[in-house]
Amino acid sequence: MPRTATVTHPTGAPDRRQRRRLPPAATLGIAVGLLALVAIASLAIGARQVPFDVVVQAFTAPVPGDPDQVVVRDLRLPRAIIGIMAGAAFGVVAAILQGATRNPLADPGLLGINAGASLAVVAAIAFLGVASPFGFIWFAFGGAALAAVVVFLIGSVGGGASPARLALTGAAVTAATTPLITLLLIRDVGTLSQYRFWSVGSLAGRGLETASVLWPFLAAGLVLAGWLAGRMNLLALGDDVARGLGVRLSTTRIVTAVAVIVLAATATSLAGPIALLGLAVAHAARGLVGADYRWLTPLAGVLGAIVLVAADVIGRVVVAPAELEAGIVAAIVGAPVLIALVRRGRGASL
Repeated sequence: MPRTATVTHPTGAPDRRQRRRLPPAATLGIAVGLLALVAIASLAIGARQVPFDVVVQAFTAPVPGDPDQVVVRDLRLPRAIIGIMAGAAFGVVAAILQGATRNPLADPGLLGINAGASLAVVAAIAFLGVASPFGFIWFAFGGAALAAVVVFLIGSVGGGASPARLALTGAAVTAATTPLITLLLIRDVGTLSQYRFWSVGSLAGRGLETASVLWPFLAAGLVLAGWLAGRMNLLALGDDVARGLGVRLSTTRIVTAVAVIVLAATATSLAGPIALLGLAVAHAARGLVGADYRWLTPLAGVLGAIVLVAADVIGRVVVAPAELEAGIVAAIVGAPVLIALVRRGRGASL
């Protein structure tokens, strides 16, 4: 087994702020507790306020036909579960991508994964008449997975999958698919209407059947991410050092590609291509526990779940009785993070 590396930033510089932080285990425990509170708030808060005792009774002493309990069990519980699943997947996949590419701005959008999912969904709407969120999931999953495979295969030809090659290949895939998406959208107003709802990112309209279909993929991706966590610490030191410390680079990259494909496709299938969420929470996790991926990766997943579920709750109340999609609220959170990174000069050197 490879030895544990000294905690460093993705650039290889020592983490000088580590002494000022809480212990990573304490930080992760606090985040899990906060996630539980946010999940409870998701069940109780909305256009129809439900008292906490009624939320508890909905699961411990259900009353058939009670309107408040129906809202909790049938409408809000699926949204909370899907928000936790999708948010965790977005956070973990961004952390893995940033570690594997040594690019602090890496997220599924950078590698063309969101573009691949979008193209597949648009094609499903335009040619097959798919109109429900449950119907979108397999097309989004397949499109995201195919785009990721193409990026990793092309980026690995002739010299290995370097951070710059993967980023440039992802940009090329996005550039190639965007005109096709636009062409399909302008041909049919109905396609545009359906796609617009999916593309902004929303937890509404997703039932537990969606979660039941996709949870095995999420579980598999998280297991792979856990296996990769320690190796990401060594990859941050550079390929030559990592190889010298016993890391099998080819195996690690293959597992990384599989984990990214599975997690990104699952997240996009569940909630749509939510922009900047993974980027924001991965950097927040790094600020809280440093660049040790054994702690950074699970914390990014928990923070992603917190932000997405909280964004869904906020979206229900800010324009009540209407709703603001969770993807819009999450982007409002993520955009300042990206701006702050640019202002601090921490963008990736490609």
